[in-house]
Amino acid sequence: MSILQKLVDLGPSVMMPIIFCIFALLLGVKFGKAIKSGLLIGIGFIGLNIVITLLTENLGPAAEAMVTNFGLNLKVLDVGWPAASAIAFGSTVGVLIIPLGIIINIVMLLTKTTRTVNIDIWNFWHFAFTGSLVYILTGSLSIALILAGVNMIVTMIIADRTAPLVESELGLPGISIPHGFSASYAPIAWVANKILDLIPGINKIKMDANDIQKKFGIFGDPAILGTMIGILLGCLAKYNINKTLNLAIVMGAVLVLTPKMAAILMEGLMPVSEAVQELIQRKFSGKAKLYIGLDSAVSVGHPVTLAVSLVLVPVTLILALIVPGNQFLPFASLAGLPFMFVLITPLARGDFFRTFVIGVVIIAVGLLIGTNMAPLFTQAAVAAKFAIPDGARLISSIDYGSSPLPWIIIKLAEYKNIGIGALVIVTLGLMIWNRSIIVKEDKQMEEKNNMQA
Repeated sequence: MSILQKLVDLGPSVMMPIIFCIFALLLGVKFGKAIKSGLLIGIGFIGLNIVITLLTENLGPAAEAMVTNFGLNLKVLDVGWPAASAIAFGSTVGVLIIPLGIIINIVMLLTKTTRTVNIDIWNFWHFAFTGSLVYILTGSLSIALILAGVNMIVTMIIADRTAPLVESELGLPGISIPHGFSASYAPIAWVANKILDLIPGINKIKMDANDIQKKFGIFGDPAILGTMIGILLGCLAKYNINKTLNLAIVMGAVLVLTPKMAAILMEGLMPVSEAVQELIQRKFSGKAKLYIGLDSAVSVGHPVTLAVSLVLVPVTLILALIVPGNQFLPFASLAGLPFMFVLITPLARGDFFRTFVIGVVIIAVGLLIGTNMAPLFTQAAVAAKFAIPDGARLISSIDYGSSPLPWIIIKLAEYKNIGIGALVIVTLGLMIWNRSIIVKEDKQMEEKNNMQA
C-alpha cells in the first residue's frame, strides 16, 4: 500500500508512463518500444494538462467576473475537484481504495463481469470520495468500502457498455472510460437521448462536428469557433477589448491543441493496446476482447465536447440563478465541464444540439444535487483538513459532489441496511447482466472465427 501510495503521489503524468511501460514489457513489447510508449503517454498527459491549465487559468477569472455580473449570491460555494479529491484521499477509505480497486477489477475480469482493465488508478479517488462520505454518514469503514466498491463496479459496467461508442464516435480503439465523473452522467444521457428520439421535429435536428463546419463554413472551424466563443465569454465577463481578445485566442487554442495532445497520447497507447489484443487472440483464440480503461482526458478534445462545454459556462450561471431551490454557486469547477460530456457526446452520436440539451438537463439537476450534498461534503472536507475558503459556510463541487451516481449511493446509505442491501442487489444484477452480454459477444466471436476457419 505504501508503494502504491507513493506511485499515486507522483501524479498521473509520471504514474501513467511507469505503469504502461511495465505493462507493455509484461505483454512482450520490446524494451525500446515500451519505453517510448510510456514516454509518449506521459508527454500526451503533460500536453493535455498544459492545455487544461491554460483553459482553467483563463476561464476561471472570466467565470468569477460573470458570477459578479449576474449578481449571484448563493450560500454553497463550488471549490472544484481538488476539495473532492482531498476528501477522498484524506480518509482511511482513500488509503485502501487502490488495492481494493485492483482486487475488484481482477475479480470482475476473472468472472467475465467486465472487459475493462482499469489503468486509471489516479481517478480511483472518485470511488474513495463516495466511500469517505458514507464513512462520515455511517461511521462504518466496512460499509464505506463496500459502497466505494459498488461505485467502482457500476462505473466499470458503464465503461464496458459505452466502449463501442468510444471506439466508433471518439476514434479510440480498444479504449474504455471508467472515469467516475464522466460515467455518472451516461445513464441519464442514454435516457434523454431516447426521449429526444420520440419528439417529432426535434428528432430530425442534426448538428455534428462536420455539419457545424459545413453549415457555418469557416465559422465552424475549431479555431474560429473557439475564438468566437471566447469573445462571447469575454463580453459576458465585461472584459475590456484587450482581455476579451486574449481570452478569445486562448479558447481558440484550446479547441485546436486538445485533440493534437490527445493524438500524441494515443500514439503511445497503441503498442500496449495492440499487445493486449494479440495476447487475447493467442490465449483465447479470438473469443475475448479487453478494453484499456483510461482517464477521460484522452477524449476531452472532441470538438462537440469542447464547444458545448464552453457555451454552457454562462448557461450554467443562468441556471444557478433560476433553478428553484438551488443554493449552489458554480465557480471553480466550470473549467472542468468538458469532462462531464466525454461520454455524453458519443451517446448523442456527436450531435451538438442533443449534447447541449442533455447538458442543460444534467447541470440543472446537478445544481440541486450539489445543494443537497453540501452539508455532508463540508463535514467531510473539515475532517480531511481541507481549508474552507474565508466567508464560506458550505462548500461542494460539480466534480464529484454534484454527480448523480455518488448522490444515489449516499442517499440510499441513509436508509442503512435496507438501502445498502438494495444497492448490493442492484449491483450484482448489473454484473450478471453485463456478464450475459460479454458471454454472448464471446460466443458470437467464436462462431465467426469457426466459420472463417
